[in-house]
Amino acid sequence: MFITKEGSGINSVADLKGKNFTFGSVSSTSGHLMPRFYMMQAGVNPEKDLRVAFSGAHDATAFQVAGGRVDAGALNISVWNKLLEDKKIDPAQVKVFYTTPSYYDYNWTVRGDLDPALVEKIKAAFLALDPAKPEDAEILKLQRATRFIPTKRENYKGIEDAARSAGLLK
Repeated sequence: MFITKEGSGINSVADLKGKNFTFGSVSSTSGHLMPRFYMMQAGVNPEKDLRVAFSGAHDATAFQVAGGRVDAGALNISVWNKLLEDKKIDPAQVKVFYTTPSYYDYNWTVRGDLDPALVEKIKAAFLALDPAKPEDAEILKLQRATRFIPTKRENYKGIEDAARSAGLLK
């Protein structure tokens, strides 16, 4: 999601042109890669149209925007919600002006040469985590997850496309 200070005049991705903008970490899917991809789709080229910085972390992005160090930034929605819940960001002062379309993120993978039986055991363990059980709830909480779901390679085509667009994959 993209945030800015209330009253900044930024109400859309197009309004970012000429502004100071911070992404999170260069290697972050939700703090850099996908926001960059959706900016480009909206006709905003970060290298040409913005003064870009990297905060290094989702919460740092929010604090830089809230403190007026940058005009706007992109961060993960779960981090944003946690900052609001913990009252570390005042929603009367910082607003969300754009949320990207949904995409799959935060997957767990194993080596391709792992024994298929072991792969199934690992998968079953993740899928069996039950938020009603305190010990499982603690594991899920660490990941800011309510549960894990099975996925497949094709679910990550959007991230692959974004990485190719950014020149990270050939």
